[in-house]
Amino acid sequence: MNSFVTRSVVCFVLANLLLLTSAAQQTPPPNPPASQQTPPADKSQNAQDPKAPDKNQSGTSNDRLFFALPNFLTLENGGNVPPLTVGQKFKVVARGSFDYIQIPWYASLAGISQAENSEPGYGQGAEGYAKRLGAAFADGTIENFMTSAILPSVLHQDPRFFQKSQGGFLHRTEYAVSRIFVTRTDSGHQQFNFSEIFGSAAAASIATYSYHPQADRTLSNTASVWGTQVGYDTITYVVKEFWPDIRRKLSKKKAAPSDLSP
Repeated sequence: MNSFVTRSVVCFVLANLLLLTSAAQQTPPPNPPASQQTPPADKSQNAQDPKAPDKNQSGTSNDRLFFALPNFLTLENGGNVPPLTVGQKFKVVARGSFDYIQIPWYASLAGISQAENSEPGYGQGAEGYAKRLGAAFADGTIENFMTSAILPSVLHQDPRFFQKSQGGFLHRTEYAVSRIFVTRTDSGHQQFNFSEIFGSAAAASIATYSYHPQADRTLSNTASVWGTQVGYDTITYVVKEFWPDIRRKLSKKKAAPSDLSP
């Protein structure tokens, strides 16, 4: 399991750091002249706006990292938004955990695990792949619910990531990394992120000692999985912080050809 997870995290890091470096060096485009400014969009367009609040999930978003991975618990310019109810926390986590994109995502992770023959206790062939696919889905789902729904509900902590979106690259990176250890409470105060640290530890323990191969059910392996999950979440927070910059850059590239037309 360690080799499989580590390889996946390394690939994710390398791919995103290239995008982050490029986005961090980007300067915001100047505001267009008044004559060229686009008139206010119709309210009906909010459904296509990734930053617009989800009408069915108040206080969350419709955003997707790289236009694919669910990013529903991230808010840009969140400000003093109201806290999520217990029902909203569970509903938005379920929406992201069972999103359609999770099928190819976990299928790819299971394929990498199969190719590496990590956790040999699963075996090979179709049966081994099915076991790895089920384990990958369970690992991700349990961790999502523990860190973003169950413990945040019990401890009255806010599972959302509030983007800073201001300051230099290092300052924003430091802020994103700090969110692993510091989070907002439902009352709006800052508090140690018990939900992330202890939630990921609980998820690692449940996964390791319940459905993973017997040979991997050790304390050292559980600690390794826990550390990997926290590390992965840390990287994800950094990506979430700079995603608006990346999105604007990609949108600018798409709009460039039309700007040349008369």
